[in-house]
Amino acid sequence: MPVIKTITNRFNTRVFVWQVSESEAWLRSGIDLSQNSINRLVTMSSEMHRRGFLSIRHLLLHAGYTDKDLYYDELGKPHLDGECYISITHSYELTAIIISDATTGIDVEKRRDKILRIAKKFVNYESDFVENQENKTSALTVIWGAKESMYKCLGQKGLGFYDHCKVEPFELASHHTVSRIDFNEIQLSYDTYFEEILEYTLVYILPLS
Repeated sequence: MPVIKTITNRFNTRVFVWQVSESEAWLRSGIDLSQNSINRLVTMSSEMHRRGFLSIRHLLLHAGYTDKDLYYDELGKPHLDGECYISITHSYELTAIIISDATTGIDVEKRRDKILRIAKKFVNYESDFVENQENKTSALTVIWGAKESMYKCLGQKGLGFYDHCKVEPFELASHHTVSRIDFNEIQLSYDTYFEEILEYTLVYILPLS
């Protein structure tokens, strides 16, 4: 299945979501991989990871780029040749990218009740809010996705989900909140957009407008 969702709710920002149902052989066709990507692909022992990796390259093609326009820095953060920013995410059979003229981050997570058991590792500022939620799994998945997106966006070692990343209270039906980074001398605020797609939650952030 090709792109199942395209989001363009912010000027010069595009989000593309792919549901990976194709075979690995199909996904290997129609794309031209860089040598670096070929090297990475052969080290992946999981077919699911290889299929996710290849679907991202199809998303790049859909957005008007090729795999050779994509490169990674020493911390593993992806970049595009040119002036646009990119962030990449995958979870099981869902993959997504965001391309914007502003710094950004994206995350997709499968909603699972196990997040209730690990919440104490990443929920700090948000604890009272979470306690009052009827659907704690959905709320926690948004919070995790927002913090993962901030981590990807900033791309600096030492940034902690528990200590440095904050997500303001939100209504699940609003599909929007504000997230903040307070890390050493860095203080940043982001519009945070989220929505549920199938059994997954997609979250992405952009500088507060």
